[in-house]
Order: sequence, then C-alpha cells, then structure tokens
Amino acid sequence: MNTYMLLAVQEALKSGKDVPVGALIVKDDKIISKAHNEVIKNNDPTAHAEILAIREACSILDSYNLSGCSIYVTLEPCPMCAGAIINAKIDKVVYGAMDMDYGACGSKYNLLEDNRAKSIEVYAGIEEDKCSVILKDFFEQIRNK
Repeated sequence: MNTYMLLAVQEALKSGKDVPVGALIVKDDKIISKAHNEVIKNNDPTAHAEILAIREACSILDSYNLSGCSIYVTLEPCPMCAGAIINAKIDKVVYGAMDMDYGACGSKYNLLEDNRAKSIEVYAGIEEDKCSVILKDFFEQIRNK
C-alpha cells in the first residue's frame, strides 16, 4: 500500500497551480492509470485527480466497470469523487490525508458505507504525513502571496 501511495504523492507534485492531489488506479498489482488535479489548468471543476484517473482507467480497460481495482489518493475523496468511485465499482480506496471540510470517505461524510453502495474497502491515513505536508505547503504559499 505504501509504495502506491508514495507514487500518488509524486503524482500530486505535478499539480502546478492546482491543489496538489494525486491518484492512481491499480489492478492485479499493475498501475492502470495515474492523474493529478487539473481543475485550474483545464477550467473544469470536475478535473479532480480521482475523476481523471477513473476516466483513463476506463479507457484503458475499455469498460466503465473497474471491479478488481483499487484507487490510491493523497487526499480523502470529496462527494463527487466518492460517487464516481461507487459508480465505477472500484473495490478499494486508500487515501492519505483526511479532508475535514469535504471528505466523503469517513471524515465529514461517509458515502462509501451507504447501504446502497457495494462493499468498498477503505484504508485511511496511509503516508498521511507526506500527503498532509504537500497540502500544507501549498496553502501556506497561497496565504503568503
């Protein structure tokens, strides 16, 4: 788990002016896709790392159904991304930093444990320090401008 999360951290560092969040999707111990936030870059509020990684994985696997896949994300997915995870039928979510404002996988909300969602394994706090530091540094730079 930690190895994939560290790769997600590296992906997050590519976010440029966007909030540094990285995501990757793994199936059968192989990375299928990876992405970072591109909301500002693309002027697209749906261009979260998770959504972009899901789109790419669906394209590569030629299926909307990502059963058997895990998603590794540096920041707890928001409600939009949690909904996409449910709809993509992803089996496991692993995230680093909790998002007490918008998190939808256990902190603010818990959409993945809704009775209508299939059973999705959730692992929180993986490499949390590394994930949190890049976010704190990003927002500190914004405040200092």
